[in-house]
Amino acid sequence: MRILGELEPKPVFSYFEELCAIPHGSADTKRISDYCVNFAKEHGLSCRQDQYNNVIIFKPGTTGYENVKPVILQGHLDMVCEKEKDCDIDFAKDGLALGIKDGYVYAKGTTLGGDDGIAIAYALAILDSKDIPHPPIEAVFTVDEEIGMLGAVALDCNCLQSDRMLNIDSEEEGYLLVSCAGGVTATCHIPVQFKKENTRRNISESILMLSVTGLEGGHSGTEIDKGHANANQVLGRVLYAVSKKVSFCIVDIRGGLKDNAIPREAHAVISCREEDIDIISEILKEYNDILKNEYRISDKNIRLVSEKAGEVETYADNQVFDDITTNRVITALVNLPCGIVKMSRDIEGLVQTSLNLGILTTDKKEDGETEVQFSYSVRSSVKSEKEELVDRLQCLMNVLGGSVTCTGEYPAWEYKEASRLRELMVETYLEQYGEKPVIQAIHAGVECGLFAGKIQELDCVSFGPNIKDIHTPKERLDIESVGRVWKYLLRILEKMNMDSNSGNVKEM
Repeated sequence: MRILGELEPKPVFSYFEELCAIPHGSADTKRISDYCVNFAKEHGLSCRQDQYNNVIIFKPGTTGYENVKPVILQGHLDMVCEKEKDCDIDFAKDGLALGIKDGYVYAKGTTLGGDDGIAIAYALAILDSKDIPHPPIEAVFTVDEEIGMLGAVALDCNCLQSDRMLNIDSEEEGYLLVSCAGGVTATCHIPVQFKKENTRRNISESILMLSVTGLEGGHSGTEIDKGHANANQVLGRVLYAVSKKVSFCIVDIRGGLKDNAIPREAHAVISCREEDIDIISEILKEYNDILKNEYRISDKNIRLVSEKAGEVETYADNQVFDDITTNRVITALVNLPCGIVKMSRDIEGLVQTSLNLGILTTDKKEDGETEVQFSYSVRSSVKSEKEELVDRLQCLMNVLGGSVTCTGEYPAWEYKEASRLRELMVETYLEQYGEKPVIQAIHAGVECGLFAGKIQELDCVSFGPNIKDIHTPKERLDIESVGRVWKYLLRILEKMNMDSNSGNVKEM
């Protein structure tokens, strides 16, 4: 049964609902990519799909726009898959359970994927239309944006003819994004050495799980300045507090799911003496009060809990970290930088440099060895500061016997002084809303920087409807905002008419 069938604009919400029915988490985009390819075939449109699942669909200009230079409509196909603890949806198999409340579309118990499903829905609705005036369209749908913009990195842009692009990947109506930070995913690795056999046989031990829960989370770029607690970092602080009072060793440690999402939960399984359990409980009680006071505004539901994680006999000696590894992991969590590093002196309120410890895991490598991994999203609008942050991670790893690997690096998107597209969009916004939009630079990475590096003299603006609490199960899409931005987008396309002889934009 259709949930969004009566919402306006109907073509947009119809396609959005179809997209939500297809599992499309990052690194799982084949099905949604094939859906877009089949859409193109059914509508008689030329289409390209590469080996990474990126899709480009071409549509000729409508009557009167046949000879106008094309425009790129761009968004990404993947979504961040986060869910509430009691939600039983399997993101690899199930579609989203959509709902409508208080003027918003949401997904029950999970993220919605409005970032960036609404961009794809807008584009498909335009490609499907027969009465919307527009120039030739090159609709570019990339993959794995949420895990390092890997699709945009790999995309071959040689088939694209346009030097202007509408990126529909922003989440705040009334803001035109024209610049962003560059970034890289930096992963720290600490090798795990286990306790040797028969070292624990004469000790009465317990296996406890210590958990940090109830945090708000959020996008590590756009919401890094909100002061939300990072569950992985808090876990390290608590483990260090415990280590000052009692002796224990880590058995397993993990937290967070995406390097570009501020983690909401983190867990450590530890092996400790039975007689120390009460001491640990008192420490957690003390830190519960401390943390609730420190984060009473940003994370009011923050909570520390402990529970028995099984009998000690179920864990072999070679499953318990030795004392040195345990100390190294805690030292890394306490001392590795995290959060805002520097604010911009040029743009008031803009974060210039930051990093987010988004994923903490204990994993076996291909060679069978175990390591603890700390995966960071590092961002900066200044290349040298981004590089310096990676050096800081590497410096500490050198001392702790670890290493750092970097993937998914992307460039900053620099502000374009002269932009005809920006002028057109400001004029159109003023026409529709009666006021000028906010011209904005943000700390979050967007694919525009990669496209600007591949397409010479690219004129690009990013915009979109209101989407609240992205990358969290509270994510919701503003229905009326979707309609206003749809009207705005269509008017921009309509006004892109050019002199077919000169190929120059008409004066505005």
